[in-house]
Amino acid sequence: MRGPVIVKRAFNEPLLLLAALGSILLATTTLVALTMYASSIADAGVRRTMEQASYRQTAATVGAQITAETFPRYDRAVRDELARAYAAVPAITTSFRSDSYVMPGQEGEQQPELLRFGSHDGLDRHAELISGTWPRAGGSTIEAAISLPASSATGFEVGREFVTKGRLDPRPVTVRIVGVFQLRDTSDERWAGEQLLSRGVERGDFTTYGPLMVARETFVARFATSVRTVWTAEPDLSALTPERLRPMADAVGQAGERLTAAGCVSCVVASRLPEVLTQLDTAALVARSTMLIPVLQLLLLAGYALMLTARLLADHRRMEVALLRSRGAGTIRLAALAGGEALLVALPCAVVAPFLGPPLLALVNQLPWLRASGVRLAPSADLGTFLVSFGVALASAVLLMLPALAGARRTYVEELSARGRGGVRGLIERAGADLGLLAVAALAIWQLRRYGAPVTATAAGGLGIDPLIISGPALALLAGGMLGLRLVPRVSRLAERLTSRRPALAPALGAWQVSRRPLRYGGPALLLTMAIAIGILSMTTAATWRASQLDQARHQAGADLRLSGPPDGPELGSLGRGTVFSALPGVTAASPAFRGQTEVSNEDTLLLGLDAAQLGELFQLRPDLSAQTVADMSRALVGRQAGKLDLPGQPRMLVVRVEADAEVPARLVLSDALGVWRDLPLGVLRKGENQLELDLRSPAGRSGKITYPLSLRGVVASSPAGLRLGGLSADGQDVAVPRPSGDVPGVIAFGPLKQLGPLPVVLTADLATALKMGAGKAGRISLAGRVLQVKVVGVVQSMPTAAAGQKAVLADWGTLQAHELAAAEQPRPATEWWLAADDTDPARAALRKSPGWDVTAVDQRELAAALRDDPLASGLQGALMLGFAAALGFATLGFLVNAAVAARERRAEFAVLRALGTSSRQVLGLLATEQAFVIGLSLAAGTGLAVAVGTLVVPHIVLTGQAAAVTPGVLLDIPWAATAAMLALMTGVLFAIVAGLARRLRRGHVVEER
Repeated sequence: MRGPVIVKRAFNEPLLLLAALGSILLATTTLVALTMYASSIADAGVRRTMEQASYRQTAATVGAQITAETFPRYDRAVRDELARAYAAVPAITTSFRSDSYVMPGQEGEQQPELLRFGSHDGLDRHAELISGTWPRAGGSTIEAAISLPASSATGFEVGREFVTKGRLDPRPVTVRIVGVFQLRDTSDERWAGEQLLSRGVERGDFTTYGPLMVARETFVARFATSVRTVWTAEPDLSALTPERLRPMADAVGQAGERLTAAGCVSCVVASRLPEVLTQLDTAALVARSTMLIPVLQLLLLAGYALMLTARLLADHRRMEVALLRSRGAGTIRLAALAGGEALLVALPCAVVAPFLGPPLLALVNQLPWLRASGVRLAPSADLGTFLVSFGVALASAVLLMLPALAGARRTYVEELSARGRGGVRGLIERAGADLGLLAVAALAIWQLRRYGAPVTATAAGGLGIDPLIISGPALALLAGGMLGLRLVPRVSRLAERLTSRRPALAPALGAWQVSRRPLRYGGPALLLTMAIAIGILSMTTAATWRASQLDQARHQAGADLRLSGPPDGPELGSLGRGTVFSALPGVTAASPAFRGQTEVSNEDTLLLGLDAAQLGELFQLRPDLSAQTVADMSRALVGRQAGKLDLPGQPRMLVVRVEADAEVPARLVLSDALGVWRDLPLGVLRKGENQLELDLRSPAGRSGKITYPLSLRGVVASSPAGLRLGGLSADGQDVAVPRPSGDVPGVIAFGPLKQLGPLPVVLTADLATALKMGAGKAGRISLAGRVLQVKVVGVVQSMPTAAAGQKAVLADWGTLQAHELAAAEQPRPATEWWLAADDTDPARAALRKSPGWDVTAVDQRELAAALRDDPLASGLQGALMLGFAAALGFATLGFLVNAAVAARERRAEFAVLRALGTSSRQVLGLLATEQAFVIGLSLAAGTGLAVAVGTLVVPHIVLTGQAAAVTPGVLLDIPWAATAAMLALMTGVLFAIVAGLARRLRRGHVVEER
């Protein structure tokens, strides 16, 4: 009997139950989708990070001293332990290096050249044969393969046979070269510790060639005489899940202790994987915790929307419940009726929501930043999603039945007497609970701002999600919205006084209606306020995140394109690199740069030298990081320059005549038209006149070209000896030499060096504080152990290319070189080249075609794309968009239901007004005035609340993909255009609902009049 009564009772209020059904379905579907999304994005982030991890990040090496007797036992122990640590057998390679052997024919020399033998598992997979075959085991003559660089250096070719002896092992070894090979990629990280293998020769106290690669069995049998062996494990981590990160990190980190315990006393394990996995686990935890912030906001909004609908349903059922109670229905029966009705609505939503979640995520997967990241979300309904769905649905059912039970104890007479009362202040406001909630929210936001993420240390010493911190933004939105309700009675009374003085009926009557029953309109106003605030906050967080990725890329790159590498090389020399780089397609400006660590007054500091004249086009400094503009810095950084003597034409040879007062090493300093300085050694000058011939083509390298004119900057002695420049000739043509400056002992220069004045510099704020110097101040500092007079022309909060918290100093390239010359120091090499380009793709393509240039490129656009496409960093954006759409859905649905119920309750009132001659337009104006009050107050309060919470919260939840603080700091970016469009759209939708209700009321009254 109870079942049919529940169904019949439910169909008596179809509008409210449909609203409850819509709210519960929207809540369960969105929360199930968010749960699926958070899990999928964490898995995708871990998988993508591991797929893109470098060899050095994932490989583990075990090194040990072995002999032919101990190797089998050590090999078995290492392989077993590595398989245990990775929970699967990784790809393991073993490499060997022998002791030194004497080059054939040099046995009797005191310092002979040396050979080494080696073996590497699977070398044929990473190298290709130039000639011959790979060595085989067996036989009295040892077969060996040699690398092409070593073959060129030693002259060993296929078929060469020789005998050698070890420096520690006197037994002769007969060797036959059977193959010459070349590594496919000598810059591969796996060869980082194998410089001899990649280069073929090492020069030091002894010159060593090799290694001559032999078969593994041959090496163990003949060369394993207490030599070093390295086992390298390369695991396949593409299927790694977030749950396995910490256990694997612990297992790999403890591998060394377990190997020692197993008897491998000399085994040393080295791996960056535990650090990488621990950092990735922290990043995944922070990503999941950050995604809980919109989830909690949505939960709060869904709960309030459902309670609003439940309150309306309970209001309509009060008289019915009172009658049932007067006829003997007890509390248990009334609770059963309310609970059955709630379950009738909630259970279908619990069943359907897990199947609606994947299609919803398919729409989220179309977002541009998710598509760009390569992440494809394809989750399916599983036990976890059903548990979430049923949990949310049951909680919704409880919320739906609570208001019905709250008034179940009133009698019919009590309901009649209380029916017409309308309070001005709600229970929560009277109790001051909104102020208490605001205090809790303030505490949570304070903790978020202090810790920088919703993750804190646990009592066990690990990391965990702090429920107070992640709930802070949601609590702040609720507290702010509830405080806004205090304005409803006051604003409505003010509106009533203003409209009562005007002759129009609709505004006056509408304002009077709101002021008479403020609590009836306060509920929808709070719902709208929270929904609007969540919507704007979601858009603000997404916009701020995107802007921050671009800021980080600009800061890390420093310029559109930054090239680093050795300042001098065989292919491109120091004076040939700039000509090639500045001529790359699309490059509009270029500057040589020195970028390196130094010590400034006992502070570890990044020293950056750039052409100050090019700063405006190159230097990517965010304007808020400095009180000075880049243009101001560009002008102020240029100090006095060193003099120079331009050499005519494009000379190939330079003859220098120098007189010295004593024997002293010296060097000649040149510069090209791009401002690159280079010193050429003159050797040890004899006392008296010296004539030296210098090749000016060699500093360009094999494929480089010099940008002319070349300029002579000076001649510098290693000690303060007397030097005089007797003459110069370039390609046989004498060069007129002006009278050099002699104000610095041991330096021949072409302008006064003691009058250079202080070096203009730009300091980071922390370095300026440490030096107790500010903008406009001058003083003496110690730079790389040398006391220098400087003038601070600018202070920046963070220097481009500097890491977070790294102190840095910026100086003009030419002015810095002049001060180095004045101190008789070597000129700073151009360790980097900074380039400006509207489109860097053509330049990058040209660089890829020339690997011999030995250049590492940092491309701002590629860096921004990599930061943007990191799933763990960008995962919050999809959650925000889901929350944004759901919030607007709750707002629209809640407003529609409340407006419809309010209009239906007042049909009799509208009928009286129509009978008194009120027109349809006036009825529409009356409804529009009432709802405009709710809409206008909600839009204004929601916008203000979003701005306030966004300012306090958003900069602290935008983190890097490694869950670290962002450098430079996050700037709040409120997309006002999109916000205005969203507010206009919502206003149009809500007023369309009001117009539709007015039209239905008019049609209903016409029928009644007939």
